[in-house]
Formats: sequence, C-alpha cells, structure tokens
Amino acid sequence: MSAPADVDEKAEQPPKEPAGSSIAFTATLILLVGLALFGRRIFAGVFTDEVVRTWATMFVGVTVQALPFLVLGVLLSAALTAFVPASFFAKALPKHPALAVPVASASGVILPGCECASVPVSAALMARGVTPAAAIAFLLSAPAINPVVLASTAVAFPGQPKVVVARAVASIAISMIIGWLWLLTGKGGAWLKIPKNRHAEGTGKLEVFRSSMLHDFLHAGGFLVVGAAAAATLNVIVPRSWLDTVASNLLLSVLVLGLLAVLLAICSEADAFVAASLSQFSLTARLAFMVVGPIVDVKLIALQAGTFGPKFAVRFAPATFVIAILVSLGVGWWLL
Repeated sequence: MSAPADVDEKAEQPPKEPAGSSIAFTATLILLVGLALFGRRIFAGVFTDEVVRTWATMFVGVTVQALPFLVLGVLLSAALTAFVPASFFAKALPKHPALAVPVASASGVILPGCECASVPVSAALMARGVTPAAAIAFLLSAPAINPVVLASTAVAFPGQPKVVVARAVASIAISMIIGWLWLLTGKGGAWLKIPKNRHAEGTGKLEVFRSSMLHDFLHAGGFLVVGAAAAATLNVIVPRSWLDTVASNLLLSVLVLGLLAVLLAICSEADAFVAASLSQFSLTARLAFMVVGPIVDVKLIALQAGTFGPKFAVRFAPATFVIAILVSLGVGWWLL
C-alpha cells in the first residue's frame, strides 16, 4: 500500500537551483577576497594609501571574525535539514494555533539555522500540517535567536550582554506578533501558497547534508563578503559629518540601518560583526540592523516569493519591516 505514496513523493523532486546562481556567489566571494588582498595596489591611484589600508583592514577583520560562526551555522543548519524530520516539529507543537505560535518562536533558541535554511524548513512544516502561523513564527525566530547567532553577537559586542538579551527579546517578540496577526487577520489563505513537500524521501541523508551545506555556504558566504565590503566602504567613503548627522537622530538612524540590513542581506551568523563595526550609530540603531536582517532582506524576499508565492512576499516583507522597526525602538528604549 505504501508504494504509490513513495512514487508520488519521489516524483515531487525539489527543483534544482540553477548552476549560474552558485557560480555567481562563488565569483563574488573570490572577487571581494581578492580586493581585500590586492585592493591597495588596484586603488592606489584613486584613493589615498591610508584609505585603502583602512578599508582592507576593516573588511578582512569583519570577514575573519564572522567566518567561524558562519561555518558552524551552516554545518548545524545542514544537519538539521538532513537528520531531523519535519514531522518532529508537528508533534512537538501544541494543537491550538494561538499556543503553537509562542512555542514555535521559542523553539528557535535550540534549533540552529540561518535565514536561508529557515524558509525551506518552514515550508516543510506547513507541508506536514503545521499551522501556517506557527511555521511563520519559526521562520522569523530561528535565524535570529539560535545559539550560533547569540554566541556571535556576544563575541561581536564583548562586555555588553544587554545587546544579546535585547536581540533575543526583540526577535522573539516580532515572531510572535506576526504569528498572532496572521491568525487575527484571517490566516491569509487567499495569498499564501502552501508548498508541497520539498524534500524527496528517496534522497540519502548524507547527500541532503552535503548539498544543503554547499548551498548555504555559497549563499551565506557571498552575502557575508558583500556585507563586510559594504560596511568597510561605508566607514571610509561616506563623509563622517553625514554619518554623524544620521547617527544623531534616533529614528532616522534606526530606519537607515534597517534599510541597510534589507539591502546588504548578511547571514544572521555574521551580521553582528558588521553591526559592531558601525560604531558611530547608537546601540538601538545597531539592534535594528541585527533584528531586521534575519527576517526581511532582498534574498529572503526572493526566497519567500519563490516558496510561498509573490502575493505572500509583497505583503509579508513590508509588514515585517514596520513591526521590526517599532519593536527595535521599544526594546532599545527599554534595555539599551
């Protein structure tokens, strides 16, 4: 009796990502590392020697600090994808949707994974019958409050445990608010495309682990390098007076760093190091940078549009951004 089901599951093979995407991210990684190593010679005629040296030092420093946490996060995320069945989460969550939301939010603390991995995991949860509100709460909390992210935040902000606490509190609050809003507004059934099972049962666990690890590292590594380069450029190119003007206005600085997080799309395991390098901004503004990035950025919008449908993405991203900014301001005022 199980043969037809097996055939159907094997027929629903997840679409393979175009090879060009991985090549593009790998090329970006190589290019920017090359700029860090040889940028002094390349740009010596454009910028002063001191500016080039400062840029390269900051870029390499941010990248080297963040890379071990990125690798650890990728390994743990791949292991979660390969060896923990989605049915485990469905059994662990309360049956009542309103209660399942906070439990799903809190589960992000013990389930490591970057934002790239949280999208397919959330899709698998929905495919296995988990209420969309709880799956969305997990989607928002897991990449923001898992152990690797919190540890990297503590390392990036030494002697400032309040930053770690503020990040965890804000991220959990946002995930629960969005999850409950989903329930209150009619669950969005008209514009959410609940995906089918994305994982073929016939694929070996080691192969799933290998492909997931390679995919996440190429993507997250590329965005980390882009983010480190952007942070270094921001510090050496943008006039200090302009940064001081923006940084001196709390609301404006929170909005600017929130938008910067959307555009840079840095992996959550590494964004704390970029935030720490933006020392001219307040802790509240940098909190917004770390809170917004793991839940709404350009790559996540694309991933969510492809997984849950464009109608979902165009509504979900703006709502999440607004709530993240408001919660960051509130938590920053309270704890920072």
